[in-house]
Amino acid sequence: MTDFNFDYKTAFSRNIGWMTLEEQNQLKNKRIAIAGLGGVGGSHLLTLTRLGVGKFNIADFDRFELPNFNRQAGASVSHLGKTKVDVLTDMALDINPDLEINKFPNGVTNENMSDFFTDVDLYVDGVDFFAFAAREAIFAWCAQQNIPAVTAAPLGMGTALLNFIPGQMTFEQYFQMAGKSDLDKALHFITGLAPSKLHNGYLVDPTTFDFVNHKGPSTPMGCELCAGVAATQALKILLKRGKIIAAPWGLHFDAYENKMIKTWRPGGNSNPLQRLNLMLLKQKFKNMPI
Repeated sequence: MTDFNFDYKTAFSRNIGWMTLEEQNQLKNKRIAIAGLGGVGGSHLLTLTRLGVGKFNIADFDRFELPNFNRQAGASVSHLGKTKVDVLTDMALDINPDLEINKFPNGVTNENMSDFFTDVDLYVDGVDFFAFAAREAIFAWCAQQNIPAVTAAPLGMGTALLNFIPGQMTFEQYFQMAGKSDLDKALHFITGLAPSKLHNGYLVDPTTFDFVNHKGPSTPMGCELCAGVAATQALKILLKRGKIIAAPWGLHFDAYENKMIKTWRPGGNSNPLQRLNLMLLKQKFKNMPI
């Protein structure tokens, strides 16, 4: 490899125009926390690195496996068996060698939560769909510490976005998962993420959803769309640019259906429409363990 001197200004100069040089320098000094480096988290890290964000706290306890190959940044033959946090750190540093990255190879726990969120300006969610306890604890911490949080979920060939902004509706107020069974939490989460249900129309094999083993179908398009949408929200929040859509408002874009819907569910999952959706889902899955 040819020796060279890395220059931040030159490396990210093509961002200028969509943002000012001053704004680019602001992003250089912002710190984003990302928990989970799988389907969406790895793409979040690399996209935000290319945006010019200069500091990260990242967490994941998992290693790359063959079933990750269809969607996860960093999933490749040469990375099989390697820890996601180490692989993604190397990939991000290969884009910007001057990055400040704090790694949490045991994931986010009650014991390291304070350290994980030290000096963090924004949280971007990458936690596995079924990691309910971790996600609830993380979003509760963000609400308590006034840290804005972004979640962009890959649904089919699209993405559903929700922002949780300090002083507005919290994750728990919206999803209302506390005290529920794991099955109910799963149903509350998917219902809250996608009130418009744009992705439902083209699922060709519903039996591929395996709640028992915490598995479901996915696409690379959904994960990459998540990264683009989440990074755009990160830019707007960190630079205080433009209107921020915050829960109970959300966005759902589906590239397969050629549709984008701005969703609004006042009261979150206590909204009458949401309660109806939950009732229908519970009826469908009432005999399915999770």
